[in-house]
Amino acid sequence: MINAELINKYNVAAPRYTSYPTVPYWNNDEWNQQQWFDTVRKSYNESSNHGISLYIHLPFCENLCTYCGCTTRITKNHNVEEPYIEAVLKEWLMYYRVLGGKPRIREIHLGGGTPTFFSPQNLQKLINGISRNAILLPDADLSFEGHPANTTYAHLQTLYNCGFRRLSLGIQDFDPAVQDIINRKQSIEQVKEVTDAARKLGYSSINFDLIYGLPLQKLSSVRNTITEVIKLMPDRIAYYSYAHVPWLKPGQRRFTEADLPVDEEKRNLYECGRRLLLDAGYQDIGMDHFSLPGDSLLTASLSDKLHRNFMGYTHQYTKLSIGLGISSISDSWYGFAQNVKSVETYLKNIADGTFPLIKGHILTLEDLMIRRIILDIMCLGKTIIPTSHPLYQEFISRLKPLVDDGLVLVNNEQLKVTENGKAFLRNICMCFDQKLALNAPQTQIFSTAV
Repeated sequence: MINAELINKYNVAAPRYTSYPTVPYWNNDEWNQQQWFDTVRKSYNESSNHGISLYIHLPFCENLCTYCGCTTRITKNHNVEEPYIEAVLKEWLMYYRVLGGKPRIREIHLGGGTPTFFSPQNLQKLINGISRNAILLPDADLSFEGHPANTTYAHLQTLYNCGFRRLSLGIQDFDPAVQDIINRKQSIEQVKEVTDAARKLGYSSINFDLIYGLPLQKLSSVRNTITEVIKLMPDRIAYYSYAHVPWLKPGQRRFTEADLPVDEEKRNLYECGRRLLLDAGYQDIGMDHFSLPGDSLLTASLSDKLHRNFMGYTHQYTKLSIGLGISSISDSWYGFAQNVKSVETYLKNIADGTFPLIKGHILTLEDLMIRRIILDIMCLGKTIIPTSHPLYQEFISRLKPLVDDGLVLVNNEQLKVTENGKAFLRNICMCFDQKLALNAPQTQIFSTAV
């Protein structure tokens, strides 16, 4: 258990570091699409044999989950499906022309929103359309997110036939009071039915998303939820901290801070869940993620091959990741680019034959060095800090309180995260965030670290 003094000390607003620089610190004013495409081609040419990743954002949901921080469009009108699929395929064709040949795809992830909002037929149309202008590698990882309440056997069968072998189910919490206030309702029976069907079809990896720190959540609800989850033994579990950002997501104003467990109370929810998972045979592989022995995420962690990107942790690294659909972010390693967040603007851009990009960032040499350090900390729990770098002493100065508190060990160039330090990875990474250090926000733009 982490003591309350440390939790209170380090429970500050902090980025989640799915990228460095983080999105609020991108240099959008100096970014342009030509620079972006130059980095895309560079990255593609350097790693074309290894393959690229695709993230496809499918934003539609029939109901608003009030805890959600994703870019969504709430509608019960399923006539939106086909125009959106057609636009995504046109965007992919535009990238295909930039790359100048059929790319080899190593990874596809369908995120949302609710991908299973779309009919099985339209999802098949999407994947078939992508495949026409690409080469799917034999060992490609294809995964999708599903809502247990609307993922049908037809969804599972159709996507399995398209090559999908990974399924992620958003569960969050089984407690009726919590489900009601966050407007996310699915029964244990529905989750079991989808899980059993996926396994019967041959899905090799099933992930459950759980969240701690939700409104009205108690130790008893966490304990009961994870007890039920363990009965189904998903291959991996993402046990996320709820990010309360009502200034960005107005749906979160359905409840107030008074409804939320905070500080030590919130951390106790995590520790309770973590202990139950470890006792059940899961292993802690990094920030918020647990895997059973034999799962590829754990294997990557044990062999120092774990990677982190905008989709979270992954067992493989691709230098080029292309995001399709509204709000999706592409990563060429040397640069980032994000699509517009409005469905209407996205559809118009695609209809006009223009890329729907709204902002981005080209990484400097300093950015690339800091990015490597932060990725190492998040994925490996250790890193090398070059003593010759002009920022070395500045980094060491920022790390000193964390060293004194036993969160990290530093020996010249080598940094290692301690067991207690694993709870404060975001705080450790902040010590290297030069953008944040030089321009601290005047208002809160990040969720709290604990």
